[in-house]
Amino acid sequence: MKRLNAGDKAPQFSLQDENDNTVNLADFAGKKVLVYFYPKAMTPGCTIQAQGLRDSKSDLEALNVVVLGISPDAQKRLPKFVEKENLNFTLLSDGDHAVADAFGVWGPKKFMGREYDGIHRISFLIDENGVVEHVFDKFKTKDHHQVVLDHLKG
Repeated sequence: MKRLNAGDKAPQFSLQDENDNTVNLADFAGKKVLVYFYPKAMTPGCTIQAQGLRDSKSDLEALNVVVLGISPDAQKRLPKFVEKENLNFTLLSDGDHAVADAFGVWGPKKFMGREYDGIHRISFLIDENGVVEHVFDKFKTKDHHQVVLDHLKG
């Protein structure tokens, strides 16, 4: 697992969103994009993280930031998560984890003594030119949005 770092060019991608529309990273040229990878919709940690981003949307928009949440969930699972949590940003399905692989966030994990491959909860702030500006990999799910805002406000 070779994770992207600040200064790396973000890989271009196209994924299906919660409405089954194709979303391309290139669609957001000229904006900063927070690409956040999360393991599974409607689980406790992922829900808390999504709620924080939902509640911070206006602050993020004021800083020219768009949020894209990416998980290996099937596309059909995403609308339920959006509706249940009243999410106001785009969720993308990476079922074959090709985008997670490209960002270097798919790999070995351990939970309750069991080893398996999965998504590591890491976020990337991509600048207006498609370059990784910052990698967020040390945060608690409930504080993720604040860590991002603190970085953006410098």
